[in-house]
Amino acid sequence: MIVRAIRSPRQLLLGAPAIVIYLVLAKLLVHLTTATNYGLFVDELYFLACGQHLAWGYVDLPPLVAALAWLARALFGHSIFGIHLIPALAGAGLVGLTGLLVHELGGKRFAQILAGLAILVASVYLTMHSYLSMNAVEPLIWTGCAYLLVRMVKTGDVRLWLAFGALSGLGLLNKTTMAMFGLGLVLGLLLSPARKLMANRWFLIGGAIAALIFLPNLIWMIGHGFPMLELLANIRRSGRNVSLTPLQFILEQVVLMHPLTLPLWLAGLGAFFFGPQLRAYRALGWAYLVVLGVLLATQGRTYYLAPAYPVLFAGGAVGMERWTSHLRWRWLRPAYAGALVIGGAILAPFFLPVLSPEVYIRYADALHIQQLKIETFATGKLPQLFADRFGWPEMAETTAQAYHSLPPEEQAVAAILTGNYGQAGAIDFYGPGLGLPGAISGHQNYYFWGPGDDTGGVIIALGMNPTVLRTYFADVRPGGTVHHPYSMPYENFTIFVCRGPKRPLNEIWPDLKNWS
Repeated sequence: MIVRAIRSPRQLLLGAPAIVIYLVLAKLLVHLTTATNYGLFVDELYFLACGQHLAWGYVDLPPLVAALAWLARALFGHSIFGIHLIPALAGAGLVGLTGLLVHELGGKRFAQILAGLAILVASVYLTMHSYLSMNAVEPLIWTGCAYLLVRMVKTGDVRLWLAFGALSGLGLLNKTTMAMFGLGLVLGLLLSPARKLMANRWFLIGGAIAALIFLPNLIWMIGHGFPMLELLANIRRSGRNVSLTPLQFILEQVVLMHPLTLPLWLAGLGAFFFGPQLRAYRALGWAYLVVLGVLLATQGRTYYLAPAYPVLFAGGAVGMERWTSHLRWRWLRPAYAGALVIGGAILAPFFLPVLSPEVYIRYADALHIQQLKIETFATGKLPQLFADRFGWPEMAETTAQAYHSLPPEEQAVAAILTGNYGQAGAIDFYGPGLGLPGAISGHQNYYFWGPGDDTGGVIIALGMNPTVLRTYFADVRPGGTVHHPYSMPYENFTIFVCRGPKRPLNEIWPDLKNWS
């Protein structure tokens, strides 16, 4: 006779699966309740524009985020809440998948709670899951690959390389930094007894699947002369990114992941190398170190390492659960979990649009905390992370005033030329409701989309230097002023109406190319 254990209501409501679900819902609620507090982020406007020009590649990104932007527009139109639903779901999924990874690593209820709380409070994830971008999806993909690897180590089922390859290929279509993580895992396997998992045809077939999924993007890049390489070279020459020493890079990891999670992810890294329970998965520890080394060597941005931390959280949580299993150390469990919750709440307003701008400014002044900067642009009252979500509708409205002030015959031929993709994306997103034509720009992939049928007879120029404009047009006059108290300073500018082109616009176009 088979005896089945009947779980009590208490077990069902307070067991590990239920707690993970609560944390998943908490993560989702955090982002849905703040989804419309600020406007669309500058990059979102560009991604939404890319979604209206679906392709297998773009100057500065693979195609997946453009496809997600297209989906968001198809489902939700101009709803900011709807557009922000996709990254919120990705964040909630990351909490759930991390809990599942903890379970596979042998962690029980406390370990799953601890890892989930770390995802919830990690500063960088609060930002990443608050707007639509490839960064919202990337941690989910990396953690999924880690989960599949753990399953292979545990079960020896090497057929899982097929799923691993498919997920890796999707990761490459999302962001090319997936290649760093893949390299780290392969090197980590070679340096551990788990290398035997690669000595079979399934590993090769999985690699072929990843390559096949990535192939359309590779073909696009080859056909367009690898524009990403030119873009990266231009960025290095311009000094746009904040330069950090290796020590500064690592210290920023502490801030981005929240200082209170430091013991957890360090414990995870140590456990994968030295812990008796997790040494079989040391390839995951090597993967983190390889990605860190690559980013230090190439001076990559600090948040590029963020997708690697859920794995360390999972390993650290399993280790801490074991280390605090003795009764005399049990008090550390609620103490550390409580500290994460309180500390997370204190720092959350610096990374999540939870406060109004006025309250945020007072809060930042009271705590004397300055936001991290990844770019060298001057900022105003708000850090770039928040400032780049303000001023776009107002910019489109001011542009519409300039456009509708033109005589009908000039409106019929007028084009809106912008200095960067955020301005262009704002015109394309808000402009149709204001009766504006689509934007043209030489910035990033807008350059490939070209000027279309616009002749340049009348140009409304946004965010462009009037001295430069006068080299192309005989008549350049102010047409309005764009200003928002909370936007980035460089997004406050004079609109110029340009007439009398000295050359046709299609001849001027190569001069306007701006990949930076």
